[in-house]
Amino acid sequence: MKTPPRPLVLLGLGAASALVLSGCASTTSDATSDSETDAITVVASTNVYGQIAEEIGGDLVEVTSIVTNAAQDPHSFEASARDQLTVEQADLVIENGGGYDSFMDSLVEASGSEAHVITAAEFSHSWPTEEGEEDHSDHDHDEEDEEHSDEEEHSDEDDHAGHDHIEGFNEHVWYDPHTMAYVADAIAEELGEISPDDAETFTANAEAFHEEIEGLEESLEEVAAAHVGEEAFLTEPVGGYLVIAAGLEDVTPAEFSEAVEEGQDVAPATLLEALSIITDGDLSVMITNTQTGGAETEQVVAEAENEDVPVVAFSETLPEGQTYISWMQENIENLAAALDS
Repeated sequence: MKTPPRPLVLLGLGAASALVLSGCASTTSDATSDSETDAITVVASTNVYGQIAEEIGGDLVEVTSIVTNAAQDPHSFEASARDQLTVEQADLVIENGGGYDSFMDSLVEASGSEAHVITAAEFSHSWPTEEGEEDHSDHDHDEEDEEHSDEEEHSDEDDHAGHDHIEGFNEHVWYDPHTMAYVADAIAEELGEISPDDAETFTANAEAFHEEIEGLEESLEEVAAAHVGEEAFLTEPVGGYLVIAAGLEDVTPAEFSEAVEEGQDVAPATLLEALSIITDGDLSVMITNTQTGGAETEQVVAEAENEDVPVVAFSETLPEGQTYISWMQENIENLAAALDS
């Protein structure tokens, strides 16, 4: 199904040209805050969300990211006692949700922490409604914020219900810049509740982040204008939202990507179907995940290379030295270059 990029709807904030404060936080899984300042303590499941929190909180927050290793798959991450202590000391916890980083739910529940918790997946336009259907409707930003607030209250009442893997839902929501704009708003709002005197600073930083998100969406629109409807094969659904926003059609057999993501063997019939898609001559690009794979993944990648189909690798954690914005821009540029080739 081809879905064009969605326009970004802002929170009704005035324009800002730069972040008010720069981030200065820790991003190591074993780190705990030794700071003697009154910085707000933020703990994120991965350094993707940790970096976004740094952008919004600047010098007013101390951020620890649990998963930072590019070789570590957060799906299978096993938290340590040190991670437990880190979460216990948090003022704000940011997780992906949707079954992606369930270790965070366990840490929060075991700690008995009263920290504010933001679940990014609940801000996705694909997050299932109470009726079990996806919410693809366009909303005024204030209305959508209210909707997500209701979802969060429902989640809290059900003791973090909905954090297990949801069939048919792509939990890799950080590859959707539109969703990250809403997450940034939520971070600003929660930090403002924790430190009301600094609320305007957090709001201004979120506004600046929005402007950078708009730049990503403009880049995706340019890719879509040149390549709308072209076929993409994703060995695992990590980059699915970005591919759809770029106007491409995901032709991957669902059984293939699900098996790879869950570390299971791909059924022979499904593998044959995948190889047929690659060799039929219509495929424009293959997307792989640097942090998952297996024999079947290697086989389809080899077949793509044999057919001169360009292969682009995406990762699940933030590469060293990158910000969320620079990382996503690089991913978009790599995708565009592959399609142009």
